[in-house]
Amino acid sequence: MIHFEPVSNLEALLRPRSVAVIGASRHREAIGGAILHNLIEQGFQGPVYPVNSKATHVQSIPAYPSVEAIPGAVELAVIVVPADRVIEVVDACGRKGVKAVIVISAGFKETGEEGKRREIALVEAVRRHSMRLVGPNCLGIVNTDPAVSMNATFAPVQPPAGRVAFSSQSGALGLAILDYARELNLGISQFVSVGNKAEVSGNDLIEFWEQDRGTDLILLYLESFGNPRKFTQIARRVARVKPIIAVKSGRTPGGSLAASSHTGALAGSDAAVDALFRQSGVIRTDTIEELFDTAMLLASQPVPTGKRVAILTNAGGPGIMAADACESAGLILSKLEPKTAKALRGFLPAEASVRNPVDMIASADAPSYEKALRLLTQDKSVDALIVIFVPPLVTGAGEVARAILAGSAGSKKPILSCFMGSHGVPESLRSLQEGHIPSYSFPESAARTLARAVEYGVWRNKPPGKVPSIAGIHPERGCSAIARSLAKTAADPRWMDAASMAELFQAYGIRTSAARPASNRGEAASAAKSVGFPVAVKVQSPDVVHKTDVGGVRLNLRSEQETAQAFDEIRAALARAKPDARFTGVTVEPMVQGGVETIVGMTRDPSFGPVVLFGLGGVSVELLRDVSVRVAPITDRDAEEMVREIQGFPLLEGYRGAPPSNVASLVELLHRVSALAINHPDVVELDLNPVVVLPQPAPCVALDARLRLNADGAAR
Repeated sequence: MIHFEPVSNLEALLRPRSVAVIGASRHREAIGGAILHNLIEQGFQGPVYPVNSKATHVQSIPAYPSVEAIPGAVELAVIVVPADRVIEVVDACGRKGVKAVIVISAGFKETGEEGKRREIALVEAVRRHSMRLVGPNCLGIVNTDPAVSMNATFAPVQPPAGRVAFSSQSGALGLAILDYARELNLGISQFVSVGNKAEVSGNDLIEFWEQDRGTDLILLYLESFGNPRKFTQIARRVARVKPIIAVKSGRTPGGSLAASSHTGALAGSDAAVDALFRQSGVIRTDTIEELFDTAMLLASQPVPTGKRVAILTNAGGPGIMAADACESAGLILSKLEPKTAKALRGFLPAEASVRNPVDMIASADAPSYEKALRLLTQDKSVDALIVIFVPPLVTGAGEVARAILAGSAGSKKPILSCFMGSHGVPESLRSLQEGHIPSYSFPESAARTLARAVEYGVWRNKPPGKVPSIAGIHPERGCSAIARSLAKTAADPRWMDAASMAELFQAYGIRTSAARPASNRGEAASAAKSVGFPVAVKVQSPDVVHKTDVGGVRLNLRSEQETAQAFDEIRAALARAKPDARFTGVTVEPMVQGGVETIVGMTRDPSFGPVVLFGLGGVSVELLRDVSVRVAPITDRDAEEMVREIQGFPLLEGYRGAPPSNVASLVELLHRVSALAINHPDVVELDLNPVVVLPQPAPCVALDARLRLNADGAAR
């Protein structure tokens, strides 16, 4: 099969100079009829050609029996015909010289194997003719730019024009999105329903919108990733200039239930999505409503430069709610400058509180809001403001809205308003929309939204990271160790044998304890004497993942007799706990005294590839779940953040007088595991648990390890 690289330019899709609707209907309620009507009603700035083999006119416009019968040039074709006719229509478009097609029709991979084959043939057809394709199974495209003015969808509503681009993988949800944008008066520059993403993907659109002068903010609704690594590369670059906000569906943990290691259980697909977004600077929200809440802020206000927040209110309760929500979301309540408090006291009643939150009490009028807000915006200890209004009997919402606009004039700090019970921008608060002040129904919504924007601002202000070059890594030796291990056993899953694993770790400079294998009690006692007491003895079995679960670990053994006895106890414990498990002996290794137990691991996600995990280790790792995750390859910034963002990081700094741990060696270990994961796709899961992080200058050391290889010999 010939492979055709997709044409990079999306101009014909998003800014066409002419459009044909193939399958245009005389009936407005039909999909083909609705699309034609929307193109005309919106005032598309170019010719629109209906194609209908059974009518000479459609909705009072001359129609053509085929796209090839159209006398003028056609840049974009919107195809609304049965699925089994789509490919012949695409071929006709190719002969006509059409540059891009939108396939609205369903009946492709979403319907099963036959549909999947049809979709493959569709992609081959568009690439054969060097066309771009959106869809199939989609809602269509909107471009509100007056120079284009195109609504090539069958949506019953037209969103307001603005500077927010939106890509949705769901057509049905796209209808709700356009309606919601209209309700909130959130201006849309372009909307694309990508459907099955057979050819044009979200990555393509992000790159297009990066260069689009009419777009300042990018919104995404995602159900899947086509090329996560490319997404990371593109988003990291684009998000430094234009914020990207995304909702990713499919957060259920069911996939992790089948994981066979600590890392596999903790670093499931949704954790990988979070990691991917965090690394890329993408703002993730849990719901469409939260996505629009965040979009209302970033589409109208500057990106926050810090976490310090001031709250202005006319009611104590909502102010306390906002303060709690801010602190819970990681924001900091500003300690106002003395001169600010003094100026507030100059015009507020004695009962008012001039500490943050500033409670002006229920008698506060519109001029009080204006004066107080102006003072708070000038306070150097304030990075952002939340203004809350609870409607009393005296002052109207419209007056306060205008006062907020006046008080915020000239401010370069983000300002959010909360008119209790008024979601979005009601008619009485339209002045807020005109003045670019977002409004929320409740203080918690405003606080959560601000926290997301602050986290994005912090990410954007940090320098981008880079993947460091680590000395002492030998991939070719690693390949040899893996090949030998795969040749030793046909077991599935293929847990790497201890000798091959030691060789692989040596190839990557991963330090492990000096463990010695023992197949009987005498060998165990002899190994213990050679290693030096005290020692640890651990079960060896290809059928055991977590040794402690089967009673397979004995620690602090101080004599040959204790070691021999431990061998017998471990063999008996395994037989009781897991009778079918194969017992191949034990390992004997020196006890490592002191340090902090952590876990370093990786798992290979089917969508995202290798995912690296770090956290507090030991037997309680899955109980505490104090872990951080990143998609490999990780940068120097990623590794530093992974170590420092877990709640247990103070233990590594030297908690309650303990000596500081060698964090630098831990960061280096994360990079070595990341490199191993990238270089060897056969490695499916790896647990280094525990990794004991010792006081400086001693390097960290892995006391136990499990590594699973792909049963087919090559991970996908």
